[in-house]
Amino acid sequence: MKSITINGSQRESVGKTSTKALRNAGQVPCVLYGAEAKPVHFFAPELAFSKLVYTANAHTVVIALDNGEEFNAVMQDIQFHPVTDKILHIDFYEIYDDREITMEIPVKTVGTSRGVLNGGNLRVPYRKLRVKAIPSKLPDFIEVDITPLKIGSKLYISQLTNEDYKFMHPDNIVVCQVRRSRLSVAGADDDEDETEEGETAEGAAETPAAEAQE
Repeated sequence: MKSITINGSQRESVGKTSTKALRNAGQVPCVLYGAEAKPVHFFAPELAFSKLVYTANAHTVVIALDNGEEFNAVMQDIQFHPVTDKILHIDFYEIYDDREITMEIPVKTVGTSRGVLNGGNLRVPYRKLRVKAIPSKLPDFIEVDITPLKIGSKLYISQLTNEDYKFMHPDNIVVCQVRRSRLSVAGADDDEDETEEGETAEGAAETPAAEAQE
């Protein structure tokens, strides 16, 4: 998984007045939580978070403070202003190279579904999936090949096994499916299968007759 560096400064005061002053100056108040240390309060320019927040992929973070301290982390929670959508606050959680973490990873579909070509609708109920792994094994995204999906087909999470990480969902979770729509060709997938089987059977029936005539 790719990592993004956030250059910030440790906060001297964490009161409401200083928090408001930071936001007015275009800075984002943040808190880094860790399993072995007290929370670290810091701030950084809002622009510094653009590649972390406004992206389809997941990333780990290196928080580099101006006092020389550095922390490896993942974004845990983010708050936006309800009207302006400006970032108000971000929580981070410290990670360690040898400890597994659970993180939500985006789903990316690849390929062209046969069912979609026949007019079916592709549904992806989960845009992100929770996976557990050590940081170095976390993927940027979960790639799902939808090529084999016909109208009515479903792809379950149990079909997405990977040695580097494990999914934190039940095996019967549907990752994506192709549902019939009004525009879909009625029986298109079934007709194609039946045609192939019919041609095979017809060919098998004609062979003995041809041999008999000879």
